[in-house]
This record gives sequence, structure tokens and C-alpha cells, in this order.
Amino acid sequence: MSAEVDDISINYEEDGTLIVKELDKEILSKGAWTTILFRYQDYNRGKGEYGPDKYTIRRYQKRNGQYLPKSKFNISSAKQAKKIIETLGKWIEG
Repeated sequence: MSAEVDDISINYEEDGTLIVKELDKEILSKGAWTTILFRYQDYNRGKGEYGPDKYTIRRYQKRNGQYLPKSKFNISSAKQAKKIIETLGKWIEG
């Protein structure tokens, strides 16, 4: 949990190994409900290396001065990300 939106991270460590490595983030909205788009990589223990870039959109609610995770949507591949971009572009351009 974080008290400041800029401190929210999806980095996750187990036994001294960074299992989820956050590469970048974009805060899409701030307030009582905050939405953040993250770019990250998962660590593949079998290969001893990080896999391809992945993306996730996460929503947090600020309660009692702390941001609590409420929901997430994982974008499964670059292909899916491109399809989302393409579709939103069509909808917005109208």
C-alpha cells in the first residue's frame, strides 16, 4: 500500500529475486480512484531471465490515506495491445 500515487509500483520480489519487474508506468487518472497503466516483465525462473514486455491497467481506491488495489486488467500480448489501440483510435476518431 502507498500513501502517494507516485509511489505505487507493481514490482514484486520473492526470496531476493524480482519476480515482477516494473519497466514504466503512466498515471491515467488521479483522485479517490486512480488508474495506472504499467509496462512490466515477469521473471522466468527456468530460464533465469525476464520474459517479453507485458502491460496491465490497475485501479486503486484511496481509503484512510492509502491506495488500495481494487481491480486489474492484464493485456496478454503486444498483439492485443495493438488491437486495443486500434479500436480506441477508431472510436475516438469517430
